[in-house]
Amino acid sequence: MFQGFSQLFSKSNKDLRKRIYFTLFCLGLFCVGTTVTVPWASRITEGLGVLEIFNLMSGGGLQNVSIFALGVSPYITASIITQLLQMDIIPYFSELKDQGYVGRQKMNKITRYLAIVFAFVQAYALCLFYIKSFGTVEIVKTALVMTAGTSFCLWLGDQISKKGIGNGTSMLIMAGIMQSMRGIFTGAYDAFIHGSYDLTIGIILFIVFILVYLLILVGIVYIQIAERRIPIQYSNRTTSAYGAEQSFLPIKINAAGVIPVIFAQILLTIPSTIVALTGKTKAMDFINKYIVNTSNTGMILYIILILFFGYFYTFMIMNPDEMSKNLNERGGYIPGIRPGSDTSAYISKSISRLTIVGSIFLTIIAILPVLVSRFTTLPNTVTVGGTGLLIVVGVAIETYKQLESSLMARSYKEKRRRLR
Repeated sequence: MFQGFSQLFSKSNKDLRKRIYFTLFCLGLFCVGTTVTVPWASRITEGLGVLEIFNLMSGGGLQNVSIFALGVSPYITASIITQLLQMDIIPYFSELKDQGYVGRQKMNKITRYLAIVFAFVQAYALCLFYIKSFGTVEIVKTALVMTAGTSFCLWLGDQISKKGIGNGTSMLIMAGIMQSMRGIFTGAYDAFIHGSYDLTIGIILFIVFILVYLLILVGIVYIQIAERRIPIQYSNRTTSAYGAEQSFLPIKINAAGVIPVIFAQILLTIPSTIVALTGKTKAMDFINKYIVNTSNTGMILYIILILFFGYFYTFMIMNPDEMSKNLNERGGYIPGIRPGSDTSAYISKSISRLTIVGSIFLTIIAILPVLVSRFTTLPNTVTVGGTGLLIVVGVAIETYKQLESSLMARSYKEKRRRLR
């Protein structure tokens, strides 16, 4: 790892360093934009409910009503919807899925147009429901500013993908979350060191807090990169051939990523958001007692939803029948398993077992903030685990793999040049 990073400073990787500097500049520009508030708007002081996860991704810009208040969250919404539409719901989207690169380009364009529409709708609803003092003109004007901010964020993400180190949209999400996460350690420090604890005990507790946080971080990294490799044999090659390499079908333990947690959070917070807008006290008391994930029944419902969406989304993006069909078309097979339905059943069984482990892990990480807030006196700004940490680790791992593969490719080309 350290040897790979040392290669960044070699003369042959000057262009790669420029890409890294360009990416850092774009991320810094995004972070600055989240602090620039809309002049005529005031900060949202009440709870955001279903929009809390998007406020985290925008670095707190949503609650501060900044020009980047929505960030790239409308693009995430549009991406999820277009992925669902590809599941034979609308034939046109299913056809685009089968068209390869051309279909992906068209789908990406459709997703971006949908993201702009969703940005305006979300911004308009945000101003309408959370900023009561606004008239129609102010609402439309603010919605247009937020929509323009989202458009700029999407353009910025494209520039990072083209001229930077890649994963532009994901990098912006990671930057927003890391910007929001700085308050975790400052809040923990104030609670332990400047709180009601003795100074020595407070220092020890703060060190324990950091160690626990690091331990959770290591666990997330392990689960995110862990995968099962199913051996694959091809009929037109043998493993005993000179220079032959064993082929594998990799299946991740947490193939669904953080999507199940986001879906579960959205479903749980929609009722409280709707009731909060209607202002009915009895309905709000019922939701706070039985549905919100801080309650006992709400936590059980939260866990069930994460497990359900873990299975649903995993099998949506990893269709065993399609995987078996692709293997058969390429002349590949799993040793000891018959091609066709037997291969599909074997892959489905493997995915199910791995999904159990991944979903349980997701559930533990998701409910950790709730347990910490319930059984400790730490402020609400101090969270352990949670959705944000999962996203940051996932993006960081993917970025590191891209940098590592780029360095390896450059090193290989340089060795070939020297041999000539």
